[in-house]
Amino acid sequence: MGRRARGRVTCLVQREDPYPRVMRAQHVVLLHGQPGSGRDWATVVARLDPAVVASALDRPGYGTNPLPPGDFVANARAMLAELDARGVARAVVIGHSFGGGIALAAAQLAPERIEGLVLISSVGPGCIDGWDRLLAAPVAGEICALAAWWLTPAFARARLARVVRLRDRPLDHDEQVNWQVWGEARHQHGAMWRTFLAEQRALVRSFRELEPGLGDISAATLVLADPADPLIPPATPRALAEVLPNGRLQWIEIGAHHLPRRAPEAVAAAINDFLSTLEPSR
Repeated sequence: MGRRARGRVTCLVQREDPYPRVMRAQHVVLLHGQPGSGRDWATVVARLDPAVVASALDRPGYGTNPLPPGDFVANARAMLAELDARGVARAVVIGHSFGGGIALAAAQLAPERIEGLVLISSVGPGCIDGWDRLLAAPVAGEICALAAWWLTPAFARARLARVVRLRDRPLDHDEQVNWQVWGEARHQHGAMWRTFLAEQRALVRSFRELEPGLGDISAATLVLADPADPLIPPATPRALAEVLPNGRLQWIEIGAHHLPRRAPEAVAAAINDFLSTLEPSR
């Protein structure tokens, strides 16, 4: 068997369409979690089928995206506007964690644009706990967000630098993932604590508005989750797979939340299998 093409990866992890004159291959949009960036998907994109046109975007409030942070619907509208700008009519939307809520919002806003959904360690029914509510609360939320983004990124970068010195080599994409995610988080157009606070409040307040319509989402949906996820309880992916009419649950058991970075081979294989069941847009 020939070697699989790895595709060109840019700052948005954008891979060119390999069949521009014959047919349009399947388009996928990959949405990162909170915090995160489009770079989180690099090792997954490199393992997708060569016929897939993949775009891993920096979401509003992150990286190079000039838009301010917003709730699930605002993020979904921004994603759909990006598809319009690229001339893409329909796409498979893949969301990790907070990005899963955005994918669900997009499927409710514009079902005709959504070819399928892949929800990875996604927010969903029953995922909100007391800590989430504290981080979204008036006054306390601002204090926690400011404190977290004043201290944690600097501490994370110092810890990562120490690990690199001890190992005498750069860290791989799947090592010290939690610290890498926090240490690398950036927004060139605003303060990260505002992004964190806006999304935390969206998680607590706005997801309730999405829940009643989940049963109306007709798109084929793959729910990928880890039963030992420290942030998302296993009841949440089970509930998503049950409430979504065409939902299917698949477990990846490595004891982690950041599956795209910790298990890119398993995630990409599951996505490729799922995409093979869908008819590509012409």
